Amino acid sequence: MNAEFMQAFEQLGKEKGITPEILFDAIEAALISAYKRNFSSAQNVRVVLERETGDIHVYARKTVVDDVKDPRLEISLKEARAINFKYELEDVVELEVTPKNFGRIAAQTAKQVVVQRIREAERGIIYEEFSSRESDIVTGLVQRIEQKNVYIDLGKAEAILQPSEQIPGEIYRHGDRLKTYIIEVKKTTKGPQIMVSRTHPGLLKRLFELEVPEIHDGVVEIKSVAREPGLRSKIAVYSRDENVDPVGACVGHKGMRVQTIVNELKGEKIDIVKWNTEADKYIANSLSPAKVVSVEISEEEKTSRVIVPDYQLSLAIGKEGQNARLAAKLTGWKIDIKSESQAQSAM
Repeated sequence: MNAEFMQAFEQLGKEKGITPEILFDAIEAALISAYKRNFSSAQNVRVVLERETGDIHVYARKTVVDDVKDPRLEISLKEARAINFKYELEDVVELEVTPKNFGRIAAQTAKQVVVQRIREAERGIIYEEFSSRESDIVTGLVQRIEQKNVYIDLGKAEAILQPSEQIPGEIYRHGDRLKTYIIEVKKTTKGPQIMVSRTHPGLLKRLFELEVPEIHDGVVEIKSVAREPGLRSKIAVYSRDENVDPVGACVGHKGMRVQTIVNELKGEKIDIVKWNTEADKYIANSLSPAKVVSVEISEEEKTSRVIVPDYQLSLAIGKEGQNARLAAKLTGWKIDIKSESQAQSAM
């Protein structure tokens, strides 16, 4: 290999973010294998690739011994001292054994290594980029659907949306632009495998963080999220500034902010409630839009008994118990809902 060849390799490596040392070390390692393969050698060898000129030197490494049993790996003390009188037993002597026609083999090997290393480096860069974005949102285009898995083109990489992470009833078509939540990035032999979700509570949280400046700036904080994907969600919010209404900030002018998120989630209803340090008030808020008369709590059992007006009972419980279920998930409390009439008759 000549100097121009080496410069081209080095430049290509730089463009792909591979340091010259890593690239040349990999070429040298591959040249050792190429030497052993092409010259049927079992010798312990070292290859030196001259960075400036492209010259290649192959050195056989032999251990100095008293009694030579394998001349491919060993050299006698007498022979070693004929080369340099300072050698002692157990020292390693290097003898140049570069074949005359090794240059052509070396060039082919170097090309293969560079291509392979560039591919590995690109995969590594993609892995680092997306693994650092776990628990974040990515936007991509639906590329194809295979065995119910949706493959999403993210530009540099491809994400997989498995059936378990798809919103029930949501239809995906080729070319659809989709926001998803990265739940895991795996290293594989074919490159990074990016697993995404449309059902994870983190997707809803990140959508609000992107849509509501007060959340992004840290004035408003999302304390909890509960989702039944595609149907309904609840988020509990808190304001660090008493002059900022956390619910109003999330809803936005004429409901614009929350509506943008509802549209992204294909109509999933979202209840935004005010978080409170007092459990009874928090539980009452969590049952929104239902009105609550009173809340009794048991701290030890973390259970609550909620009384609502008779006409609000079905709203508080929700269709198939959905509102009560989401409120319990949001607050972490067991919630038993009774109407005023039921509460009085039980007395």
